[in-house]
Amino acid sequence: MLIRSVRLRWWMIGLVTLGTILNYLARSSLSVVAPTLTQQFDMTTEQYSYVVLAFQGAYTIMQPIAGMVLDALGGRLGLALFACGWALSNMGHAFATGWQGLAFFRGLLGGAEAAAMPAGLKVVAEWFPAKERTVATGWFNMGTSVGNMIAPPLVTFCIIAWGWQSAFLVTGGISLFWALLWYGQYRAPRDHPNLTEEERAAIREGREESEPVEKASWRSIFSTRRFWSIAVPRFLAEPAWQTFNFFIPLYLVAVWHLDLKQIALWAWLPFVAADLGSLAGGYLAPLLIRRLGVSVLTSRQLIVTLGAVLMIGPASIGLAGSPGMAILLFCVGGFAHQMLSGALLTLSADIFPASAVGRVTGMAGSAGWIGGMLFTFAIGQSADAFGYDPLFAALAALDLLGAAILWILLGTRRSQGVGNREAKA
Repeated sequence: MLIRSVRLRWWMIGLVTLGTILNYLARSSLSVVAPTLTQQFDMTTEQYSYVVLAFQGAYTIMQPIAGMVLDALGGRLGLALFACGWALSNMGHAFATGWQGLAFFRGLLGGAEAAAMPAGLKVVAEWFPAKERTVATGWFNMGTSVGNMIAPPLVTFCIIAWGWQSAFLVTGGISLFWALLWYGQYRAPRDHPNLTEEERAAIREGREESEPVEKASWRSIFSTRRFWSIAVPRFLAEPAWQTFNFFIPLYLVAVWHLDLKQIALWAWLPFVAADLGSLAGGYLAPLLIRRLGVSVLTSRQLIVTLGAVLMIGPASIGLAGSPGMAILLFCVGGFAHQMLSGALLTLSADIFPASAVGRVTGMAGSAGWIGGMLFTFAIGQSADAFGYDPLFAALAALDLLGAAILWILLGTRRSQGVGNREAKA
């Protein structure tokens, strides 16, 4: 049996990765359909930004709630319910008749999709030892860019073959099948009948025997400095990824006057680079630990810093002399962001107990999405008047600031167990 022939923890992260791909395929469909819908519904960039904000607002509000539900119900049932929710709400986009209807269904989609990252990190915390967590996070975080990569050709094909409504029906329908697969296959380590004692010992490797099993309170999470060492950099980093997700096709139309087929040809490339960034960041952390002797937490800080420096690439997009060069700079940005994003995500599992990871990831994610919402609002208010170049330059400045704050708040202490004791206090 296939599941018995591989280590169970990698099978589990494979399920999460597939779910993340479909999650981001659903949310990315709108950005590819956007040039068609701006004509269909006579939408301005400002009105489109309100549609995006509806998703972002619901996602922001629901992330800590989703984390709480996942901590209460467990990842198996909790994520299956949320996956059904995002599948159905994405399919609902096909019935919109204007930007207001799009915003309504977009809000429902955002609320349901908010569970994906907390659930993924909860699986990482439950199934992986500390030294493997960035690798596992890199693989499932890669799903975010794979979903974005698949969206342009798939959605374009649906639009040409069956009309724009089919793009939402197809991408939403696929997620329903995954929800059934997830519920049938996933189990926590303590409940899985096929988990060997050898692998159970490997999962426990590097964990403190005194790691608390009871849930940390909301107050204790908010009061620890280490929570803010994750939340503040995520607030500053998230605008870049959301800008790449929602505005690359519109940028290519507005600045380079590309048509739908040309967008399908170009727009997926930054997400291939983002895949590579997810994996590079994941495998770089254990390499730094092994070769340089740095601590687990310091390895995360170094990766975030490297990614922030590489964000200077898309900051220079105003210097691009062709759409190909602009896409190349977006590729640098996709690689850089996913490298640093994976390290930031993994910190939740590194410094908090598994019983609190869902809520910590959800609350830090809300901080990130508040940053993304504010930046989306700025794009809506200024892109038509001033262009995109200053906005892309600002993204690099935000990431560099976030890396500096991470070093200040997290410090350079060597023990990764301190965070668990703080969460309990």
